[in-house]
Formats: sequence, C-alpha cells, structure tokens
Amino acid sequence: MPQLNPGPWFCVLAVMWLTFLTVAPQMLLSHLFPNKITPAEKLEQSTNPWSWQWQ
Repeated sequence: MPQLNPGPWFCVLAVMWLTFLTVAPQMLLSHLFPNKITPAEKLEQSTNPWSWQWQ
C-alpha cells in the first residue's frame, strides 16, 4: 500500500509546517487594530450600610 510509505509525505508535512511557522507569525504581528484600546474608567461604588433591624 503506497499511502503508508512515510517517505514523500513526511517531506510534504515538514515543508508545510515550516512554511506555516514562517508566514503565520509575520501575518499576525503585522496586523494593526483600527482603534486604540483604552482602559475603562473605574467607577467608585458607594457602600451604604443597611439600617435594618435583624431581630
């Protein structure tokens, strides 16, 4: 069965992974976000104690 011969398919696999590992990071690092990310402002929450009678 010729499809079980790993000789030619391993070379194809190795070349494809090397291509992927050299091209993909360059494409990802060159991507620029259209909007600058700004941190959200912290909202101070007022904590008022309850005036309930528990008993």
